[in-house]
Amino acid sequence: MSALEETVRNLPKQPGVYQYFDDQGRLLYVGKAKNLSARVKSYWRFTPSFHPAPDLGARIARMLSEAESLEYLLVESEADALILENSLIKQLKPKYNILLRDDKTYPYLYLDEGEAFPRFELTRRVVQGKKIRYYGPFPTGARALLDALYFLYPLVQKKGCLQGKKACLFHQIGRCPAPCEGKISPREYRLGVEAAKKAIHNLPLILQRLEERMLDLAQRERFEEAAQVRDQMEAIRGLAIHSEIDLAREEDYDIFAILPGEERGVVVRLFLRQGRIASSSHSFFRHTHLYDPDEAYRQAILDFYGSEAPPTCSTLLLAHDLEGRKDLETLLTARLGRRLQILHPKRGPKARLTALAETNAAELLRRQQRSDRTPEKQIAELFALPEIPWRVEIFDNSHHMGEAPVGAMVVWNEGEWQKDAYRRYRLESRDEYHQMEEMLQRRIKEFETQPPPDLWLLDGGETLRRLAEKLLSQAGVNLPVLAIAKEKLDAKAHRAKGAARDLLHGPMGELRLDPADPRLQWCQRLRDEAHRFAIAYHRRSKRRRDAQIALLEKKGIGPATVKKLLDYFGTFEAIENADHEAISSVTGKKIADILIPASFSQQNTLNSTE
Repeated sequence: MSALEETVRNLPKQPGVYQYFDDQGRLLYVGKAKNLSARVKSYWRFTPSFHPAPDLGARIARMLSEAESLEYLLVESEADALILENSLIKQLKPKYNILLRDDKTYPYLYLDEGEAFPRFELTRRVVQGKKIRYYGPFPTGARALLDALYFLYPLVQKKGCLQGKKACLFHQIGRCPAPCEGKISPREYRLGVEAAKKAIHNLPLILQRLEERMLDLAQRERFEEAAQVRDQMEAIRGLAIHSEIDLAREEDYDIFAILPGEERGVVVRLFLRQGRIASSSHSFFRHTHLYDPDEAYRQAILDFYGSEAPPTCSTLLLAHDLEGRKDLETLLTARLGRRLQILHPKRGPKARLTALAETNAAELLRRQQRSDRTPEKQIAELFALPEIPWRVEIFDNSHHMGEAPVGAMVVWNEGEWQKDAYRRYRLESRDEYHQMEEMLQRRIKEFETQPPPDLWLLDGGETLRRLAEKLLSQAGVNLPVLAIAKEKLDAKAHRAKGAARDLLHGPMGELRLDPADPRLQWCQRLRDEAHRFAIAYHRRSKRRRDAQIALLEKKGIGPATVKKLLDYFGTFEAIENADHEAISSVTGKKIADILIPASFSQQNTLNSTE
């Protein structure tokens, strides 16, 4: 009897999460079950020999044909199993699970109606207060919409305005009714607030008034201001999908539709507020050849409704009849502290809303179809990657003779730089190998909240590439790694050696491509951006470090002593936070007295003994 068969035969009848692994120990699939024994055994037959059940779908059958071992984790309830399954899929990138990425929180507008003169604000989480009213979410254009409300309606413009006792410039230009001077009563002020609340759900009205403002500015030749209003209008236009559907009632729904494509799928979310589509969002995902609609909808819903999601809607409409819908309802109700209902409408206006979401999903897939010769696809073919690397994280580190070591990560996503995902790392290690190790370990620790990409690309050779593979293997993460480095001339690989070519390193070995090869140029472009970002951070860090050294030298502390302090404490921040005794033990009392005057150190001693 194989180890896999023995594990399957002896599974407990409790809720939990199971994981299949191949003969190399790579994670293939993560699943959840209310009853582990019943669920996993349903995939297998034990006579005349142990083999996969014949009625399985192609996806599951293919996965089981590669499975060599099974591990499982027990939990208290099926709700816990749902949460753990979703977390493991995002962290570990199993080969046969769908990998959705959109777990970011969206901004909302909120209004504290318990205040005498309330203001609209932005938030991404629940705000404390008994009379908080939320509007949204607004995946794009939230700031533009907020600015438009304050421009078009007589509201208190800034938080600090109500703390003053005299009307400010905003009142003089007609933008604020000056409640600080008592020029308006709370009842009269509410009229402006109510008008702004209605406008949030009537974007054409806001756009019409902004267009009038833009034309007026243009006629007065205030072109820069007119351009700003134009950009504001574009951002607000991107909020809503046009729909002729009339619900007859002012109802609120969140609508989800998911469609798989040949290489990628798309998740579309529509947000219906007071009977109108107020905003929408979408995100793409991979592994569509392994598509399971139940798994995709579970991931999308759990990612969107985090524990801090503001309570703007109590009903979800899905374009797919989700298995385990009631269990998911129970979990979300407990997580959010409010009743949440999940429906799959089959006819009527609600069904037309889910059909509208599916129509937009199909259009997004059509628009996103790419040429067969994109660099991402060519790289996937060249290195036999398991998937096309639409999202790539690129790493580089920088230092000067071991001083001021820093690391940088830049992100290439869907054909463009995703600059809000760039990361800087202040490093402690002095050599490049351990600097890269330190940086990659810190990134791996973030996988739970910031899932892995499709590919890692390192500025370095085969040694660093294997280091990355080792760290990922230890974490149980399936993620291919490539590296790009200068070939060595005279045992050196300086960038200044013009005859040296860039070499690519992958799982199948070293590749030397022609300098005009678009695959090499794509990797070089990604590497160069990471190098630029790392160098810029290093220069800032070194300037800061040099200034701190100069300050110490002005106090009479020489370079050798500074080096001794840094070797011991590691950073200037650690030196600043060290006490008199610690510095004395490294450099002697004289230097400690310079850095921490005796009177100050004695006062600290007195304070600590009181």
